[in-house]
Amino acid sequence: MRKAFFQLHGAVLLAGFTGILGRLITLNEGLLVWYRLLITAVTLWVLYFFSKKLQGISFREIVKITGVGAIAALHWVSFYGSIKYANVSVALVCFSAIGFFTAVFEPLITRKKMNWTELLLGLIAIVGISLIFHFDPQYKTGIVVGLISALLGSLFPVFNRQLLQVHTSETVTLYELSGGFLFLSALLPFYLQYFPPDHVLPTVSDLGWLLVLAWLCTVWAFRLSMNALKKISAFTVNLTYNLEPLYGIALAFAVYREDKLLTGSFYGGLLLIVISVLLQTWLFYRAHKKGAVLANT
Repeated sequence: MRKAFFQLHGAVLLAGFTGILGRLITLNEGLLVWYRLLITAVTLWVLYFFSKKLQGISFREIVKITGVGAIAALHWVSFYGSIKYANVSVALVCFSAIGFFTAVFEPLITRKKMNWTELLLGLIAIVGISLIFHFDPQYKTGIVVGLISALLGSLFPVFNRQLLQVHTSETVTLYELSGGFLFLSALLPFYLQYFPPDHVLPTVSDLGWLLVLAWLCTVWAFRLSMNALKKISAFTVNLTYNLEPLYGIALAFAVYREDKLLTGSFYGGLLLIVISVLLQTWLFYRAHKKGAVLANT
């Protein structure tokens, strides 16, 4: 059990580290994500082919899964764009708005009743982001792009829950990443025309960090979280992933000393976001504990 917890927190820490890598890699956001998807998709095709974990599915289902992959690709492009236009800390603060957008879109997609508590907690995070937006005008573009990333990021987990009820996680991951790569490959020529990069080919340093991003922060992080799920409940895994933005911001402070570049309004907004995350965690835990008690009666 202890090993599983270490694996889980390792996966979350690696996820938080992606923001640091987004600043280290000098490619623009579109190319960065394209190379990440290329390396990751090729790696997974090789791994799953030899391990025989691929599940045979219909063409219609492939189209569904690859469509979700396209949303994931756009989420990543806008997330790294937020880092390029602002910084790692601001991008991760905006990522916290994913709870608000999930509370809005999940009931619309799944046709379930609106959870007003989740919506209220999400609004607390939005207020925190708006506080930063209002008092730190230098980050406005990065915040807008970051909120677009959070909106997109709230959609594909909702679709994933539906897909995982029918298909294995390996199949969904493989076709999503492959679909995201194909979609971005078609979009990239037009994207680069409007957002011309300084260079198209990665430098030696970029290539090294891209391999870290693809192999460690994507492939290995996924394997760690899947291994942890064998010993730890999905509830605990979801709860722990609430720490991802906080881990990422802490890393940005330690590596880039972004804490020296940020004003008091950022910390005020961050405090509201931390409060919303803690309240969400507490309510999530209470609901889970109540459900466990009812199940045992």
